Amino acid sequence: MLGAYGPTPCGTSAFSSALAGGLDACGVTVNVVRVADAVPSGSARVVGELVVDSTASAAACAGLLNSNDVVIVHHDEGRHGGPDAAQLLDIVEALEVPTILVVHEHAKSATSQQRSDLERLAAPAAQVVVLSESAHTRFCADVRVDRRKVLTIPHGATLPPRGPIAKRNRPTMLTWGELRPGKGVERVIDVMGDLRQLNGRPRYVVAGQTPLAADAQAYRDACVERVRSRGLTDAVYFESGCRTMAGLSALVRSAAVAVLPYDSTDQAASAVLADAIANGRPVVATAFPHAVELLSTGAGIVVDHDDPDALTAALRSVLTQPRLAGGMAAEARRLAPAMAWSVVASSYRAAAYSLLSRREKSA
Repeated sequence: MLGAYGPTPCGTSAFSSALAGGLDACGVTVNVVRVADAVPSGSARVVGELVVDSTASAAACAGLLNSNDVVIVHHDEGRHGGPDAAQLLDIVEALEVPTILVVHEHAKSATSQQRSDLERLAAPAAQVVVLSESAHTRFCADVRVDRRKVLTIPHGATLPPRGPIAKRNRPTMLTWGELRPGKGVERVIDVMGDLRQLNGRPRYVVAGQTPLAADAQAYRDACVERVRSRGLTDAVYFESGCRTMAGLSALVRSAAVAVLPYDSTDQAASAVLADAIANGRPVVATAFPHAVELLSTGAGIVVDHDDPDALTAALRSVLTQPRLAGGMAAEARRLAPAMAWSVVASSYRAAAYSLLSRREKSA
């Protein structure tokens, strides 16, 4: 496997680490060539590191990867600090074993160069994996590729342990993940003046670290000031600590509703949305493609991005109608098992075995 990997703090790293664990549980030996960063990995799975912009490192990594039966390559168009497409292409073209290219993000606003880069990466790959049906539709429409090798395997999630859910004194609306521009929490802040008056005095919790980037810090400061200026300091809380996976799951499960008020109109895969469903929570989200797709059977409510009245009504409905909220939670729990990393990893394993079988038949 080639890509970002723990402890690198990014979504692709979390994905590849969880997928590796799922594959290991399926009986697959996983060797990782990790994109190097400032923090070394202590994982026994890591057999090498790719140094960005190093031709020699790319060649060495290709050699390491060729000692495996199948290689999974993670590509995230929106990730900063990783290998550029040219370096990744050098590695992919040097591979002598079947390759599965996992496309984590391909935006509607992708440049012609980004589309060209993706086409060149997809061409030598034996299989291309996208993470949702909406991503599949966009990818096939936007990228010149043999559609027969494009496969949808949904984004995985960690299912919580069975057991009682901690009840909070005040109903909690929860948004979590890195706090940065585009998170959209200001949408919820702006409607809290109405929602705080409901029975139980609902509160809005924003949980997650703020990246060191200047725009992220400025965004957090602006959100905090927005809360203060509206007199909502007793109704909106920012939790900036880093929680363990178990701690985050407990927080999510205790929430009355998961809120994903994102600015994006083209996000085709969301780890937070997958985790919300896995933890059996009702969801209220803006109308980005993954939310429209995943919530279409009733696990949540989708609202237009610029409709505060619709957002208020959706949140009020979930907070004040137990039967509605219970039905959403039940639908989320119905969907959750198919998203377990063990199930997702089994799909990758099946794809890998299929590629090996085809290779043997053509030999």
